[in-house]
Amino acid sequence: MSDRISYLKIKANEIRRKVVTMIYNSQSGHPGGSLSLADIIAVLYFDELRIDPQNPKWHARDRVILSKGHACPVLYAALAMRGYFDVEILDTLRKFESILQGHPDMNKVPGLDITTGSLGQGLSVGVGMALGAKADELDSRIFVLLGDGENNEGQVWEAAMSAAKYKLDNLTAIVDNNGLQNDGFCSEIMPMEPLDKKWEAFGWEVIKIDGHSIPEILDAFALMKTIKGKPVCILAKTVKGKGVSFMENVCSWHGTAPDTEQYRAAIEELERECCV
Repeated sequence: MSDRISYLKIKANEIRRKVVTMIYNSQSGHPGGSLSLADIIAVLYFDELRIDPQNPKWHARDRVILSKGHACPVLYAALAMRGYFDVEILDTLRKFESILQGHPDMNKVPGLDITTGSLGQGLSVGVGMALGAKADELDSRIFVLLGDGENNEGQVWEAAMSAAKYKLDNLTAIVDNNGLQNDGFCSEIMPMEPLDKKWEAFGWEVIKIDGHSIPEILDAFALMKTIKGKPVCILAKTVKGKGVSFMENVCSWHGTAPDTEQYRAAIEELERECCV
């Protein structure tokens, strides 16, 4: 295994441990969809993004929109690890007067590009940012992280049509395709498959990957840069609660904090995985 891949695996594991710890400490939050995104977030923030933690408002930076804003613990962990704010602040998640709210607030957290949480809106914001970057002749790339349950929202598809119309090849949507949403399995609540064919029909280039394979994530980002004249959708097959066996593919872990026994078991499992 290359040093680059090993490094990113270690970062993803550290992100997962921080996610579980901050949600345990606050006894509130969304572990399932945060853990499913950890590998993608690790590659974005520790390999792919052109950003500067010392200059969070750098005009030419790449931008990330966490449209599924309830998964903000995974984003907070990465931002702290990259130096946007002190790691100790992670212990204040969802606490009174903390900058780390239950949904991300760009007016409070350094490194956040947009306030999110109302599902379905992030891709529309991404279209606006991508249009703005082209108008300013910047080579910035805009990444929008969506839940697969979020694809139930009609606004997502209105934004998808707009992105294709304006040939926004600086815009990438990443769908966290873990198959579950708040109330159950996506296939039972509002079937959306085949998602790849839907995105293609809306004029997007679709790249299907295993969202927990660091090499596949890296390859997808490399391929993304070669695609011109259309936006890109990376359809990442993931496991909700990935990394903590008793949370994996269990809907009730969408928004439940672990108790002390569960927390200790989760951290022990993640620490073992880190040493493999």
